[in-house]
Amino acid sequence: MSEKKTLKIKLVRSPIGCKASHRATVAGLGLRKMHSESVLEDTPAVRGMINKVSYLVKVL
Repeated sequence: MSEKKTLKIKLVRSPIGCKASHRATVAGLGLRKMHSESVLEDTPAVRGMINKVSYLVKVL
């Protein structure tokens, strides 16, 4: 069996003052408050979301 790959993402900048679509993307990644972390499956869709808000998040 193959083990599913995961990514750990942390919100390091506030989405206040950003575009509404970027705030929605941050929420879609499961991040709420500053320094909150989320563990997500490594898929092309999640990679695209991380790329869109790369200036707000850090991949651990």
